[in-house]
Amino acid sequence: MTQAPEPAPIEAESHRHAAAGQPLSDAHVEVAVSHLTMLAEPTRLRLLWALREGELGVTALAQAARCTPTTASQHLSKLRMSGLVDQRAEGRARLYRLRGAHLRRLLDEVVGHAEHALNGIPHHS
Repeated sequence: MTQAPEPAPIEAESHRHAAAGQPLSDAHVEVAVSHLTMLAEPTRLRLLWALREGELGVTALAQAARCTPTTASQHLSKLRMSGLVDQRAEGRARLYRLRGAHLRRLLDEVVGHAEHALNGIPHHS
């Protein structure tokens, strides 16, 4: 299976985060809350976690998320509409992948934080 090409690197000048110590704009808050809401659902979190390793089809994703392919498709549609995953066709199959390294890092951090809480591991400073 051929992977879609990675997007070109974003130049630092055109890629600015909200400045540390400054209040967040309403737009930043709205988009961040929307994305966190998408992650705050167990099936969607499992789907996104499975996609960390690369592109997968609906059947594999449904198995990883412990749901039916129909349920997986419904959640994947929401994730695609929210801009968290990309979809491409390969014949009749639809393949999904995470949209960007930021999301992969966010998933790693939130699951790592949960692991610390579950196992009584002190959090990093």
